[in-house]
Amino acid sequence: MATVSVVIPSLLKQFMDPRQSGRLFLEQAVASIRAQTAANKVTFQIMIGIDAGAGARVPAGLAERLGVEFVESGGKSVTAALNAAARRCAGDYLGFLEDDDQWHPLFLETALAALQNADFVSSTQLEVTEQGEVIRTVDFATASTWLMKRATWNRVGAFDEGYRIHHDNEWLGRLGDSGCRRVHLVEATAPIIPEIIAPVRPWLASVLRFGGSSIRLYRHALPWPLVIRLVHQSSVMQQLEENSSYHECSKREHALLQRAFGRVPW
Repeated sequence: MATVSVVIPSLLKQFMDPRQSGRLFLEQAVASIRAQTAANKVTFQIMIGIDAGAGARVPAGLAERLGVEFVESGGKSVTAALNAAARRCAGDYLGFLEDDDQWHPLFLETALAALQNADFVSSTQLEVTEQGEVIRTVDFATASTWLMKRATWNRVGAFDEGYRIHHDNEWLGRLGDSGCRRVHLVEATAPIIPEIIAPVRPWLASVLRFGGSSIRLYRHALPWPLVIRLVHQSSVMQQLEENSSYHECSKREHALLQRAFGRVPW
């Protein structure tokens, strides 16, 4: 039986919605992994990366209750936490999931099937509020949408810890230049003809244009994305919109990406 290692970076933050009072984002993320339709065909290794400098403290008994392992990074960034946890992974496949995101129950089954003829799978996402209200479909492939063969991670390498915000872009740049075969999952109703994609889904067009030479789209059976991304006050996207220091850091990192790859990788 294959083992799927899943890395979850976490600050152990709680939901603000009173209906979820006291519940950690992490609990929901782990539950979405356990609820996968492919769960009876694989074993899971779930590694939680903790940022050493962010002050998160693991409650007693949480690891045992969730069936996970906590790994504290030696650095002071989410990128360091991701790398620290990934170094401890031993699975045949490697995936990532932000602690405030969720996998649809069919994500793993769909991604594993796609990996029969690919090295790496990413996906579109459905952005929702804490109250479950749908905001939009987003085509950029954050790390929460990634599943890959272990050999792919070994070939591309770890995250560049010099990036605070756009470490996923930088990693996708190395993936795109590596020649690894990539599949990007889209919902059943998404456009897949290039001439149609550009005017109606420009971000999806960017995935094809800036994702490297070995990328193709794959429609799955559902009419919505297989990864759910939570938008809330402390999320990175909210920080980019509201915090000027985050915005300046983002601009600097975009410039670094342009110099390194000649594009901002998608």
